[in-house]
Amino acid sequence: MAAAKKHCSKAGGVRFSEEPPAATAPSHVHFDEKLHDSVVMVIPEDDGNFMVKVGFLKTQHRYEIVFTLPEVPALGKDVCPAPVPNPHLRITDIKPAPEGGLKVTCEYMAQQEGVLCEEVLLLSETNEDVCVRVKVHARVMEDHRPPFTWQSHHHLLHQRRHAAKDPQRQWIRPGLK
Repeated sequence: MAAAKKHCSKAGGVRFSEEPPAATAPSHVHFDEKLHDSVVMVIPEDDGNFMVKVGFLKTQHRYEIVFTLPEVPALGKDVCPAPVPNPHLRITDIKPAPEGGLKVTCEYMAQQEGVLCEEVLLLSETNEDVCVRVKVHARVMEDHRPPFTWQSHHHLLHQRRHAAKDPQRQWIRPGLK
């Protein structure tokens, strides 16, 4: 079976927030076996939307993910996130990238194990009929596995299940300021 190769860029990082995927929404994504854990892939889809593949994350951790979307002329220069609440994935910053396109910063909270898909909408502030859907795919593993070192995924906060009993049990990744 022949498969068409889609153009993708391998740059950036992504930040996640807290939101469980819809139980009825099926999700399937293929992660390239050669893809390193620190690489974030942005893949344009045929309908003008984007898929962002993140790699491995750990449950009960909060991540910052930063990636650059190619320029979307219909969106214009003034872009904002849709006011649709998503407890697991939220956009914290959108700004023009120096090399063109949009630099998007998100926060993601990995709540459960599996291949997860979260999505956000980007809206044009100048044309109310234009929006772009960004789907973020991640492979989330249980908390008991050893930590990884990622360059593009920044571990923001480790939240233990017993945090209510011991509020001091939170770790911030070394080097983050």
